Amino acid sequence: MRLRTVSLLAAAGLVAGPLLAHDMFLRPDSHFVPAGTKVLIRLLNGTFTKSENAITRDRLLDVAIVSPAGRVALDTAQWGVMGDTSTFMLTTGASGTYVLGTSTRPKVLAMKGADFNAYLAEDGVPDELAARRRDGRLDEGSRERYHKHVKALVQVGAEPSNHFGTVLGYPSEIVPLANPYALKVGATLPVRVLSGGKPVASQFVQYGGRTTTGGRVPQRSTRTDAEGVARIPLDRVGDYYVKIIHMRRLTADADANYESRWSTLTFAMR
Repeated sequence: MRLRTVSLLAAAGLVAGPLLAHDMFLRPDSHFVPAGTKVLIRLLNGTFTKSENAITRDRLLDVAIVSPAGRVALDTAQWGVMGDTSTFMLTTGASGTYVLGTSTRPKVLAMKGADFNAYLAEDGVPDELAARRRDGRLDEGSRERYHKHVKALVQVGAEPSNHFGTVLGYPSEIVPLANPYALKVGATLPVRVLSGGKPVASQFVQYGGRTTTGGRVPQRSTRTDAEGVARIPLDRVGDYYVKIIHMRRLTADADANYESRWSTLTFAMR
């Protein structure tokens, strides 16, 4: 699908170079772990199954762990890098639904107009691509200030808890409005998209995942309603992700003409 998209854009004259964007996901070794154990958490900067480069400590704004004991910030001395993947170890305490979060500092990336158009089409920012086409700005280059804010839900022990909906206060985030670990396959999970702490209406949302045998679940899309809520069908067992890129055009910024806030949420069903 990625190659087909790029080929179609190339035929339309919209691709001039490689696509540079990366999704970011927190992926625990398991979303279901006993109390009082350790579980390795990987930060994948690339795709849902493969990291293409690591995030070093200097890029971190926050690494949060929310549990029945409250919210704590991970000591960044525990942040490790294994080749192209960043890692940390979670030591679980009491049973409950834990929220893990990682927030990164902004960086600015410059791209030629055609590369930027291809990235918007490929990574799920159709509204800005449509605006550039409508306004005759397809040749306009970008200086994009981007930052990423990712979360994962881990079920510790047998009893779900109400910590699942904790708002971490990141510049953007996806907040589940129900606990997926209290739902059955066939249910629908409502999630709220926040940017700057406020709900985002009509936000383009993508979701997908992997089966228990590692098979790819085709990525699908939806939009948030007027209250910033999207509804994700939980139609199979496996690992899930929900992701958004909230982008706005800047007109009075000396360093950037776009800002993008990337957010993902990962969890599992069994």
